[in-house]
Amino acid sequence: MNLKEISNILEENLNAELINGKKRNIIFWYDEGREFEEDIKDLNLKNGKVIKLNENNSFYIKYLLEKKDPYSNYLIYSPFAKPNPRDNWLLDILEYSFEFSTDKADLIRRDFNIEDESLNKVFKKYLKFFGNKERYKRFASYSIENWTEDSIHIRVLSSLCKLPIVDFEEVLKAILIEELKKENKYMKDIKRFGDENVFWSLVEKRYGYHFEDRDLKILATMLLVTHNSYDLGEKLPNKWKRYLSLKESDSIVFVSNFMNHRVHGKFYDEIADRIEKQLDLEEYIDKWDIDKYLGSTTFRAYDEKIIESILTGISDGLNEYERYKRIINGRRTSHWFSIYENEYNALYYGIEILKKEREILNNIKAKDSISMVEDYTNKYYIIDSLYRKFYISYDEIIDKDKFINLAEKVENFYNNYFLNELSIKWSQIVEEELLEDYSIQGIHHQKNFYQDFVSPFVENEDRIFVIISDGLRYEAGRELAELLNKELRGSTVIDTMLGVVPSYTKLGMASLLPRKSIEIDGRGHIFMDGINTRGTENREKILKNYSNEAMAIQYNEIIDMNREGYEKAFTGKKLIYIYHNTIDALGDKAQTERDVFKGVENAFEDIVDLTKKLVNNVSAANIIITADHGFIYRRSPLEEWEKINKKVSNPLEEGRRFVLAEDIEDTKGILPISTKYIFGENSTLKAVVPKGIIRYKVQGAGANYVHGGAALQEILLPVIKFNNKRTDKYKATEVEVKLTNISRRITNRTTYLEFFQVDIVDDKKLPLRLKLYFENENGDKISNENIIIADSKSKKPEERVFKEKFTLKDIAYDKTREYYLIMEGESDEKVYERIVFGISLVRDDGF
Repeated sequence: MNLKEISNILEENLNAELINGKKRNIIFWYDEGREFEEDIKDLNLKNGKVIKLNENNSFYIKYLLEKKDPYSNYLIYSPFAKPNPRDNWLLDILEYSFEFSTDKADLIRRDFNIEDESLNKVFKKYLKFFGNKERYKRFASYSIENWTEDSIHIRVLSSLCKLPIVDFEEVLKAILIEELKKENKYMKDIKRFGDENVFWSLVEKRYGYHFEDRDLKILATMLLVTHNSYDLGEKLPNKWKRYLSLKESDSIVFVSNFMNHRVHGKFYDEIADRIEKQLDLEEYIDKWDIDKYLGSTTFRAYDEKIIESILTGISDGLNEYERYKRIINGRRTSHWFSIYENEYNALYYGIEILKKEREILNNIKAKDSISMVEDYTNKYYIIDSLYRKFYISYDEIIDKDKFINLAEKVENFYNNYFLNELSIKWSQIVEEELLEDYSIQGIHHQKNFYQDFVSPFVENEDRIFVIISDGLRYEAGRELAELLNKELRGSTVIDTMLGVVPSYTKLGMASLLPRKSIEIDGRGHIFMDGINTRGTENREKILKNYSNEAMAIQYNEIIDMNREGYEKAFTGKKLIYIYHNTIDALGDKAQTERDVFKGVENAFEDIVDLTKKLVNNVSAANIIITADHGFIYRRSPLEEWEKINKKVSNPLEEGRRFVLAEDIEDTKGILPISTKYIFGENSTLKAVVPKGIIRYKVQGAGANYVHGGAALQEILLPVIKFNNKRTDKYKATEVEVKLTNISRRITNRTTYLEFFQVDIVDDKKLPLRLKLYFENENGDKISNENIIIADSKSKKPEERVFKEKFTLKDIAYDKTREYYLIMEGESDEKVYERIVFGISLVRDDGF
């Protein structure tokens, strides 16, 4: 406590002029309520000594003052009531001394420079609260301009709840969160050091609490039921109606802000779950039409029922795919979406896959290799991408039982129709066109990778980085190219490259190197210009034959490098090959092949991060990203008929999808592709691959993830060309969202506003998530929050319109003052627009 004012008064009396023969000044201070007992030890008097009176030292003090020290000034502090004269041993000294007393409430008021003396009665209520230094210090730390009874009450409550700001909404939120524990320490402290009646009075005043029982569970129920009434299309059950607040708008705003709070939202979930059970919500949901609660966000049961309904519809063959997608998209702004994001995403991608069944049914009709490659790179690759994304989400779902039927439908279409039909038709084309001349006019070939893509940089003495990610298939490359366009300032384009057959690591990696000659020996070792291509060290030797400033390095060697490490590693180098292995490392092992799609996601993260570091640390201008081979992956186990025996003798190399051999016993069901295209006209080796997506019977390795064959997923590879450009022209920016309402005046407590996504999302226009709300001139939030996810790629303007519902707090609004619509980034809290509004409510009675 700040004792400055007391000290000044005491010093003034101790220094008073000595009259009537007085030799010194003595002050008696009787503090019956012991209000200053804790503070007295911190009182430092410049011209006086302090002595504390207790029940047993009166005689000693009399001796001290009259005999031992008759000249010093003294303050005699007594933490008791002033005794009766007949019981007062120090009465004779008191009669010629000064008696000091103070009203602590008045002292506290003056300590905060408050002129209004009528507020003394409020401070008097909290003398016990102010008796503790920490509580006093916290109270004093708050900034308040307008001192009223309510502002003092809320300041005390905020202090007791240990809040960083003075805000009754935050007080209530803190108390409701604390109620989740065994003991509510905040309410306990309010009862001991504050005033519980004040708390409940404010609850009634602010949120319309109208129950006789002062019960926090009833209060929480009232708030959530009121919020539920706001966005539920059904009539509230009769037994819920008694919980409706008399201050609906403030209750709605409170719950909206609580559930959407990035830190406290998880506590809201616990509260909502308890109330949901108390209300028997599931009993009512089962009777309601799903369309009536599509906009309801108060309880998680709505999301669970929506998910269940869509799954049932798909299982029953209703196939209302567009409606299901609209429902899912509508839930993305729901508070609960993040909790059920995996379920919603699995539904979304599953629906997208099943939609493709209609689109491509009996429509895989390409007649030649170039047409099929174009069809795959324009439309069919999307199905592989959707399948991957479906399982990324599906694998994260804890309770998969309800999703088993959807997964079976996805598997049936993907494996039995899409993969099977596509691979069979492609096998027919391979058999007709590519067995003897494995090349496609107009499509880059992996064997010419260095010549086509890398050599021009080397010849111009420009530095070029080549990142080779093992197993990065074409569909993954498309997504990676999009990520690079969004994440980095520069230009990213993707080409298609025909990978070698057999599509296995050893040959794929070798094909990406420069060469004058290529050979394969009797042990399957591949040599470029007489140098074995196996291992990073040998590959660097090969590269150095084409550039003295070449190097080869593994991604794992640079993953933890800082800027200095990058500069040391790459300074003076012009031709750099970086080998990355996340996808194939997981897929090639039976125990981890199930995680191969996670490996793809990890590869995206690694390569984007690596590209950023190359640009930022060593000013890399040109980066090419490609792969040695692609892959096929399916989740469901293979049937026995989907495996065949190898029909060759003395294989040089072999795997589940290929055999490299000269002697072929039987060509039924296989494609014997000549390797003359890479090993030269004298090569008698054949890359013997099964037709379709059949596997060879092989002991050990996993069978679901495979490569080595000639399926499009295995041999069509991405060549991603990133060119760093410093100009802002190549910097990705977020789409713009504009308020379209002409009027800037609100006349109803509940109002609707429309917003328009100006730009279409593309490579350089990023989606934008906005949080919308109203605030006053002081920055206090006065409405609920709405979320807009502006990520539409539609060219139709009407599909980029958002209509949002706002509810204002039930407070007085000044027609002459300005209020603001805030358009704020949901994650970074960047304010994109602060639009001035006037508020002139036609009626000021809530709803």
